[in-house]
Amino acid sequence: MYKQLNHKAWFLVLPVVALVAFNAIIPLMTVVNFSVQETFGDNVFFWAGVLWFEQVLQSDRFHDALLRQILFTTIILLIEVPLGLIVALAMPRKGAWVSVCLVAMALPLLIPWNVVGAMWNIFALPEIGLMGKGLRSLGFDFNYTRQPLTAWFTVVLMDVWHWTSLVVLLCYAGLVSIPNDYYQAAKIDGASAWSVFRYIQLPKLKRVLTIAILLRFMDSFMIYTEVVVLTGGGPGNSTTFLSIDLVKMALGQFDLGPAAAMSLIYFLIILLLSWLFYTVMTRNEAK
Repeated sequence: MYKQLNHKAWFLVLPVVALVAFNAIIPLMTVVNFSVQETFGDNVFFWAGVLWFEQVLQSDRFHDALLRQILFTTIILLIEVPLGLIVALAMPRKGAWVSVCLVAMALPLLIPWNVVGAMWNIFALPEIGLMGKGLRSLGFDFNYTRQPLTAWFTVVLMDVWHWTSLVVLLCYAGLVSIPNDYYQAAKIDGASAWSVFRYIQLPKLKRVLTIAILLRFMDSFMIYTEVVVLTGGGPGNSTTFLSIDLVKMALGQFDLGPAAAMSLIYFLIILLLSWLFYTVMTRNEAK
């Protein structure tokens, strides 16, 4: 018997589609409009074509910011993903300490980004900060306001403190969802802890780790507020990542055409790299 489909439920989705269109598509089209035109004010525009895209792609300033961004994201992923997995494996599965550990892991995620930057700004000050003054008392020449390497160390440490908890919580959720039957079978077979991790836990965590890597990649590649509050992109341009350079170009210099072109290139880079990450990590599943 032919069953008639009822498509009335789609009308419930229309408000969401309209909201997404208003908040995403329309602003995106505005950026696209600015990226191919030049304006001298008074809403007078002149067609520029791909001029701004060529200017951005050939700019050493863009190349330097992109390299700093890629380096920062690579460091963050190499530290936070393994560290988050290790902490999740060490957390208890039963008992009163479970709630304590989960709350402790969630606390850094509840702090607003600008507050995180302000906290670490004070914490790392070489004269009065607990970390800065402590390191200097141990003989280290620590001054993140003047030394690029020290500024990088502080920014990376801040991000690790702030966002490793996200990886921990995701991995922990994946671990507790593994049925106990797998562990019982491994115990009967006399499997070692490493064998349990390699053949049971790690395969079951593959989807969770994919989500964690994608989230941390996108977040770290778009980092702005914490670094601006902490270092302002300095000293010099040593911590001026793509997002900071984009804001300086758009609001500081008011170069709307190049800024719009750069934002679209920025968006396409994130989209392409996210797709590559997802494709590589889910390649075996497709087979």
